[in-house]
Amino acid sequence: MGFKTGDFPQVDQETFLQKPLMERTKALALHWVEHGFGTPKMIHTTYVLKVFFLYVLAGTALATWTSDAGPFWDVTHWWNRPVVYQKLVLWTVFLETLGVGGSWGPIAGKFKPMTGGILFWARPGTIRLRPWKRVPFADGDRRTVADVLLYLAFLTSLLVAVAVPADGLVRPALLVAPIVLYVVCGLRDKTIFLAARGEQYLPALVFFAVLPFTDMIIAAKLLIVVVWVGAGVSKFGLHFTNVVAPMVSNSPCVPSKRIKRLHYRDFPRDIRPSKVSSFMAHVGGTTVEVVTPLVLLFSTSHWLTLAGVLLMVVFHLFITSTFPLAVPLEWNILFAYLSVFLFLGFPAQAGYGVGDMSSPWLTAGIAAALLFFPILGNLRPDLVSFLPSMRQYAGNWASALWVFAPGAEEKLNSLPHRPTQNQVDQLQAMGYPPAVAEITMQQTIAWRSMHSQGRGLFSVLLKNLPDLGQRTVREAEFACNSLIGFNFGDGHLHNIDLINAVQSRIGFAPGEWIVVWVESQPIHRGIQHYQVIDAALGVIERGTWKVADAVEEQPWLPNGPIPLDVTWTREPSSPAPARVAVEDSAA
Repeated sequence: MGFKTGDFPQVDQETFLQKPLMERTKALALHWVEHGFGTPKMIHTTYVLKVFFLYVLAGTALATWTSDAGPFWDVTHWWNRPVVYQKLVLWTVFLETLGVGGSWGPIAGKFKPMTGGILFWARPGTIRLRPWKRVPFADGDRRTVADVLLYLAFLTSLLVAVAVPADGLVRPALLVAPIVLYVVCGLRDKTIFLAARGEQYLPALVFFAVLPFTDMIIAAKLLIVVVWVGAGVSKFGLHFTNVVAPMVSNSPCVPSKRIKRLHYRDFPRDIRPSKVSSFMAHVGGTTVEVVTPLVLLFSTSHWLTLAGVLLMVVFHLFITSTFPLAVPLEWNILFAYLSVFLFLGFPAQAGYGVGDMSSPWLTAGIAAALLFFPILGNLRPDLVSFLPSMRQYAGNWASALWVFAPGAEEKLNSLPHRPTQNQVDQLQAMGYPPAVAEITMQQTIAWRSMHSQGRGLFSVLLKNLPDLGQRTVREAEFACNSLIGFNFGDGHLHNIDLINAVQSRIGFAPGEWIVVWVESQPIHRGIQHYQVIDAALGVIERGTWKVADAVEEQPWLPNGPIPLDVTWTREPSSPAPARVAVEDSAA
């Protein structure tokens, strides 16, 4: 790829869109192997500049200037200062909540404008998604003026906590408002809570506010170890190997097509993940994330700790270099820094080991609280988002494909109060010809087909829609970005609650908007549960597929749909179900 020119699929733009869907999917999946999204390097440069100036430079400058730890360029003076650590966490939460951290820009499907976040969440009338239907005082799906004021107050409280001068630590009183507003905003709208990465940063803010210093540092170690180990455990099984190869293929830091092809069994005939990909997944990924954090938590050897820290820093820098489609660059940079700060700045042998917490009951209570949602979410993924479940990058995600009858997708552009248009229209507004814009969007469904759940989703579509080739198919993670301002690979943000919210505003006719949605795999079962949803009628089919069947197929399903076990279908004469969530999903 060039700096300004991307690697667009080499297809005949006049005839390509007339080909059968799975033939198009095959061509685009094969293109992905060698080129990824084909993004011009200018786009990656934009992200690097954003991270460097807005996150690293502005964040460290603010943290050091307001804590007497500066100047910011003297890293040796402030790298192990707790107040700088606290303020960098707060600054990260601020940027994520503003909408300029993760899930920002073209790689995340935001073309024009490149920001979601505040453009949606500071606008009354936009869609609001409550985390559970049983949450009191959170009925409805429309953002109110009160919601906007709460959101803006949350942003303000974070910025105040960063900007107010502090000597030793951030004053606990300044953290009360961010903690309360974190919870209140999250109970009103799970989108904001997940965008602000509340599952990781809210516990940190609580530790900052209520724990004495030594306990705070040890609790922060427990938090980051739970995040790492939880993510590592979530990679057990069959999904994650299918994540690594497409991620490496999309990395601008891996220019060699030969290296990219090594991650597939026999390109172009067989693009299931190779042994190289499996090694990268389960040695470079799972083993590193499970073993190294536990070593860091209990090690009393300086050199062993140093080795573990270097390994985790390299781990996070590698993820950053691949520019994952949710682009969580700030999160990875912060975790690389936290590895150094927590384990080298405050090593166990200096009195900051797990056994040095003021009470073993406090240690046990914090550990239990941190483990609650990861355990529940892996056993009952329908109740907990994959982020609090600590399944980052695991490939075991709730996912969906949206299918529109000819011309029906355009109806989404009439959604009231929405500050964006459909992504295909955003691309055309940037000057892309209609065929190029459409092929670009179809690259996202080819990307989905390369993951385990993609084979199942396409199988359900092929079984249920004989006219699939005449319809428009969209990857739901990207598509919902333009409706709610955020997505991070979490299908709970575009489940039936979002479908119902859109339907109540637009009113698709039966058959115009069909969704195939699948829940994450429970850790103790080998199946995934799917739903077929007609926006006008509700759920019309439920069933399961075996993950083992999905991962054995090629992305383009040359042998036809994988085996499906249909457990329920709606009778044609049945009335439409009530507009309530079928799955009570959580933030």
